[in-house]
Amino acid sequence: MKPILLWAVPRSRSTAFLRIMMERGDLEVAHEPFSYLQDDGSFTLAGRTVTSPVELLDVMLDLGAAGRRVFAKDTSDYTYTPLFQDERLFTDVINTFMIREPESAIASHYAVNPEATLDEYGFEYLHAVFEAVRSATGETPLVIDGDDLVARPEETVRAYCAHVGLEFRPEAMRWDPGEQADWRRTNRWHTEVAGSSGLVATAPKPRATPSTDEHLRRVADHHRPYYEALARARPSAA
Repeated sequence: MKPILLWAVPRSRSTAFLRIMMERGDLEVAHEPFSYLQDDGSFTLAGRTVTSPVELLDVMLDLGAAGRRVFAKDTSDYTYTPLFQDERLFTDVINTFMIREPESAIASHYAVNPEATLDEYGFEYLHAVFEAVRSATGETPLVIDGDDLVARPEETVRAYCAHVGLEFRPEAMRWDPGEQADWRRTNRWHTEVAGSSGLVATAPKPRATPSTDEHLRRVADHHRPYYEALARARPSAA
C-alpha cells in the first residue's frame, strides 16, 4: 500500500485535515515528519527512529508493505532536497497538495510568526514540489484547498479519499477536542484544531493582513502567482 503524503502551504488548515485522517483509525499518521526531522535530527515513526529523510521514506514504505498504510502531512516552509533525489518518492508514494488563498494564509502565518522570512510562507516552494512531482510522474497531482475543506468538508474529504484509494469514513469528520502528543512541541501553531471537534467556519480574527499591511502585501504579491498556478490544478478548476 503506497504511503500518502500531503504537502501543504503553512496555515492552509492541513492540521485539521490530518486530524480527520487520525480519527479514521486505519492509518499510521505522521505529523510533519520531515520538518521535525530537520529540526531535531531524528524522527520516530511506528517505533522506528530515523535520522535522514531517506531512512524515513524506508520506514513508510516498509509499513505499507506490511499492510499498515501511512498518511503524512508536511509543510513547505522547509526544503527537502535529499528526499526529492530519491525516485521512490515519485514511483512508490501518492503525493497530494493543499493550498489556501494567500490573503488568509499569510495573515494567519504572520500572526503566529511575525519574524517569518519570505520563503517560510511556502507558496513558491510548494509550487516547486508540485512541479517536481508532475514532471517525474507525467500526471497532475491532486490539489485541495483549505477553504473548500471548511466550506464543503464532506465533499472535499470524500473526493480526496477516492483519489488516494481510501474508503470515506463520515465518522472521522468529528473528534474529541484536545492537544495531540505528536504535535505538542509545535502546539502554538495548532491551538484552533486542538480546541475544535470538527470543521467549522469561523469569523476572521482581527489581525494584520495583506490588505492592511504593506509588508504582508509584498509577501502576498510575491507568492500569489504560485498560488494561482496551483489553484488552476484543482479538480474544480478544470
